[in-house]
Amino acid sequence: MSDKLKKLTGKNPKDFEPVAFSLINDCDIELFAELVEKEDFLFDFVKNNVAKRIKSVCNKENYLNLVNFLKYYSPSYEDVIISTLVEYADEDLTDTILEKFENGTDDEKTYAAKYFAYIKDSLAKEFLINNAYSDNEYLAQNCALTLAAWGDEDSYNQALEKLKNIDDFEKIKAVKFLCAYGNKNAVPFIIEAMKNSAMSENIAGEIPYLTNLFELTEKYYDDALLVINNIINGLGEIIPLSTVFDFQLYDVFEMLMSKVDSKCAVVLLNALEKFETLTENDEYLFDEDKDTQNEILDVKNNLKSVNKSDLVKLAENELNEHSPLVYTALDFVSNPLEIQKLLKSDNQTLVLKTSEILKKLNVFDETYRTVALLKVTDLNIKEIIRAL
Repeated sequence: MSDKLKKLTGKNPKDFEPVAFSLINDCDIELFAELVEKEDFLFDFVKNNVAKRIKSVCNKENYLNLVNFLKYYSPSYEDVIISTLVEYADEDLTDTILEKFENGTDDEKTYAAKYFAYIKDSLAKEFLINNAYSDNEYLAQNCALTLAAWGDEDSYNQALEKLKNIDDFEKIKAVKFLCAYGNKNAVPFIIEAMKNSAMSENIAGEIPYLTNLFELTEKYYDDALLVINNIINGLGEIIPLSTVFDFQLYDVFEMLMSKVDSKCAVVLLNALEKFETLTENDEYLFDEDKDTQNEILDVKNNLKSVNKSDLVKLAENELNEHSPLVYTALDFVSNPLEIQKLLKSDNQTLVLKTSEILKKLNVFDETYRTVALLKVTDLNIKEIIRAL
């Protein structure tokens, strides 16, 4: 870290005031680039202080210098840069931002998308639409936010249609757009897309950014439990562990523990196993900060307070082919008499899973094998069952 950056991020006004003054008035692009580069190593309160220091120096005489900083995108300094530009905006500045939106780097386009959330220029719409599904998530998100601020229903409806795409990666882009757009009416459509996706954990991990899990549970109880279950499945592999805070998982599990019906039982069993795995293997927590590590441990200890055998007994009620939690329930129930009923399911994948569970319990005899094979027409699944 350079001496100038140390002063800019430090506590002493005699140090940071002249550096902040020089950063803006001398258009010190090199220092701003370093500030953005070191962003992940600075505490939030430090970045907030720097943003305030930048704001205090900006005025109508020097604000255009900020345009040179648009080459280096930072979510931490986006608001101070854009709010200042908007404060002094004129036609010439808007034309400059439009040009960057059309021909600039992704970083410049990301700032530009945010600028047009405040300065509604119809010429920007084409660029907002064109970048709304960018692989650059900050750019895509800002385009969606701005289109929402404009009340652009066409882009919202197009995203709903995109949820039906057979390409799961395109589905996820649509989900991210809709979550950024912020219309909660999209929730049931997103959930339906999740149910029909091989990347259900990825989609589930986006939903709480549109509506929190408490609201979701209140309005769409059964589907909410499936979303929570998919989030649990994705934690540590697909979904960052830090989301235990974003999603308020400690409180979510507390809520489920107070209900304890068969669906909640399955989800809690899955959560208990997941958090035991997370805390027993150093590779999951090694790179996490202390707060996240402690929260994971607190969630685990709280989950351990439930009676696991009671949960397993309740979970037996989800052993039916119409339950969206049946596959998870099969991982925890060990009663062969209840499990074997699923061998008569019309869902061939479920018949295979059931056969594998019975085999794991050492009770998969020729009678069970015959019942399973009678329900299966898929040759690949037949071969797997015969080999069990």
